[in-house]
Parts: sequence; C-alpha cells; structure tokens
Amino acid sequence: MFLMMKTMSVIVTALLLAIPLCLSYAEAINYNQLRLMAAKHNMTCILVFGDSTVDPGNNNYLSTPAKSNFLPYGEDFYSGHPTGRFCNGRLTTDFIAEAFGYTDLVRAFLDPAITRKDLLHGVSFASAASGYDEFTANLSNVLSISKQLDYFRHYKNHIRNLVGTKESEEIVRNALVILSIGTNDFLLNYYVVPTRSRQKEQYQNYLISRMKTAIKHSLGTRKVAVVGLPPFGCMPIVRTLRDDIKCDTELNEVAVSFNSKIQRELKTLARPSFTSVFVDIYRVVLNAVESPKRYGFVEALKGCCGSGTYEYGKTCKDLSTCSDRTKYVFWDAVHPTERMYKIIADDALQLILSYMF
Repeated sequence: MFLMMKTMSVIVTALLLAIPLCLSYAEAINYNQLRLMAAKHNMTCILVFGDSTVDPGNNNYLSTPAKSNFLPYGEDFYSGHPTGRFCNGRLTTDFIAEAFGYTDLVRAFLDPAITRKDLLHGVSFASAASGYDEFTANLSNVLSISKQLDYFRHYKNHIRNLVGTKESEEIVRNALVILSIGTNDFLLNYYVVPTRSRQKEQYQNYLISRMKTAIKHSLGTRKVAVVGLPPFGCMPIVRTLRDDIKCDTELNEVAVSFNSKIQRELKTLARPSFTSVFVDIYRVVLNAVESPKRYGFVEALKGCCGSGTYEYGKTCKDLSTCSDRTKYVFWDAVHPTERMYKIIADDALQLILSYMF
C-alpha cells in the first residue's frame, strides 16, 4: 500500500485529467431508429458536464495547466487543428450528438465563437481535471461541478432570450444530460493529498452525495446518463510508474466499487418524470486493453503520443505520434484515441436506446 501511495504521489502532476470507461462492444447502432425514438420522446439537445473525457475546450479560457489546445492534439480533427479536446480527434459526446442528428460537434460553453445553433443543439460545460469533489477542481483551477451548474444557469438565460421562456423550458426539460466525471477525485486528490483520509468507503460515499446533488440541481432536466469510472489502473502512465505491464488491481477495484454505488444511487432517484441510465463502459475499455485484436487494435499498453508511456497534456506538446492512430487504444498516456471514443459512444448509445427510451 505504501508503495502504491508513493507511486500515486509521483502522478500528482501527471494525472490532472480523467479518462472515460466502457462496457461491452456494442452492436451496430440503428441511427434511424435512434432518431425516431428521440423525436418520439421530444428529445431536444445534448447538455454535458464533467472532466477531460467530455471537455471540448472550456479550459482554453481558464488560467490552468490542464489544457490541450496545441498539436499534436487535434491532428485528426476535421481541419487538423487542436480544439482543447484531449484526443487526436472527436470525443464520445461529439459522436453521440451526431448520432441523434443534432450536431457533429458539442461546443464548449465558454467558447466566444459559440453560435445560436450550438446553444440550441448541444453544449458542454465540462472542464478537464475537474471532479465531484470541489477540492479536486481547485487543485488545478478548473471549473468545479457547482461552477459548471452555474454556467448552466447562464445557458438557460441565453436560450430564454433566444426563443422565449416557454420554448427554452421545453428545450431544457427534454435535453439529454451526460455526466462524465470522477476519476480525478481518486488519482489527483484522494491518493495524493496528505490531508485526505484513507477511508475509501467514506470518501466514495461523499462523492456519491456530490453526484446526487449535481443531478438534483440539473435544473429542470429529466433525462440523465451518468458515466461510471474507467479501469484507471490500466492507464499507460500508471503502468509506467509502477514498472509493470499489468493493470493496477487495487485501482481498478476502486472503480468497480464506485460504479456499483452510482448504480444503487440512481435507482433511488428514479421517478416517473425522471429517467437515468448508468453508462458502465468499464468493461469495454478493459476488454480493449486485454483483448485489443477483438476491436481491431494492435497497441493497448502505450499511447500514440511520444513514447506513449508518460506523455499527456503539455508533456505531449509538439511530439511526434504513431502513424496509424486507429490501431491504438490510447492517444496519450491517459486518454483514449478518437476511435476508442467512437466505440465508447456506440456502447453508450445502445444503453440509452435500450433503457432510456
């Protein structure tokens, strides 16, 4: 345990950002059926809260080290330029919004170039390096979950001015909210801050209470998809610092435990007027790491940027990358590639279609 704590203290400056997780490889999505069901249930747009898994560039406008608005990030984006997404291309939420027919890009709410169309079809309030715990966000000077909800209130005022009170309330009420956050609370906060207790159960329960508060303060929304934690013990940077090609079992067990708590809590929130779905994508990422050929990958131990063993964010800046990003599970030593995000999106869409509609 001491060795793991020592390892995690080394990661404090390297693990500012969370990664998403996955469940099982989804079957091909029937997009026509998906859009018909969304229309039947009057779904209006995508509203996103979270960390680097779903931040399309809000951190570009903050004074924080947790940024990726430089190459090689974005080198496979449409115009081949960085956007602030911690990826070589698009994120899971971009693919989800596209599947519903709203937009192929979910915009950052803080982007000064955001348009009326963007506001009405899909925006993200997410901030890389954030967490359920306010202290997690404060460590990197990023948007806490409560601050993201404050911006959501501003968003409601914006669309009220655009389309009027009645229609704006309808847009919010029938939006799909995606909440993807939590990994940083453990890797950046719990395991590395000396003042934190080592009582995992109590801290997990605290984070669950924060999640519940965030959902209850989603201010009029009725559909929420909560993304669980990934097998973060399989991140290339974690394995590098442990000097072991195997995933860290204890860290992965924490993710499994926390995901179970999320599922139980969501059941207590169930109401006729409120629908939630737990996106347990843990198994998809773990399966991709353990059986990469099943997904068409050839490399699952390291990322595509630089050596792929420790580089992420600023340490990845201007480095060379692998020639075929579609063959890699991880883009940098922390975050997945665009292709892995697409696999995650398809799995999430299958769950949304099956359980939310």
